[in-house]
Amino acid sequence: MAKQSWKPGNMLFPLPVVMVSCQREGERPNIITVAWAGTVCSDPPCVSVSVKKERYSYDIIRETGEFVINLVTKELTFATDYCGVRSGRDVDKFREMNLTPLASRRVKAPGIAESPVNLECRVIRVIPLGSHDMFVAEIVGVTIEDEYLDGNGRFHLNEAGLTAYSHGQYFSLGERIGKFGYSVEKKR
Repeated sequence: MAKQSWKPGNMLFPLPVVMVSCQREGERPNIITVAWAGTVCSDPPCVSVSVKKERYSYDIIRETGEFVINLVTKELTFATDYCGVRSGRDVDKFREMNLTPLASRRVKAPGIAESPVNLECRVIRVIPLGSHDMFVAEIVGVTIEDEYLDGNGRFHLNEAGLTAYSHGQYFSLGERIGKFGYSVEKKR
């Protein structure tokens, strides 16, 4: 098998693509698209988002210490792309993309009503890394769409048609090929 050696770069793909909503008090809410987001701790539940310092949302998140991560479905992918290439300094992304601000229960920033899952986050640490700063945040509230709950109250997130980002392109998540622990599961 032949391989080439390339210069170091970010080739960890695919990634979840999310819309992060934020808002300063008295101003309109904004949305930034983030593909550099991830889970960092389960107790307390924490996530991270990495944002360039030049981005309009960077100062909003830094000043307020709050944001909402909104998961993206296939139907939200166009709006997600738009929110990643237009600046909130110039346009009202909620209005332009016909998205509905959803009042959060534990933070002042709104979520996006059309998203199946909204993670209300409070920043607990900012880590300067170079081109981006990483905001590490505790998840203080979660809102989920009733449509994905079954009669027993079990959440079927994988039925939401979530979107991933890979090397400059968006993909709809596809076929299930296993579950956690299936490699060591006893055969019946």
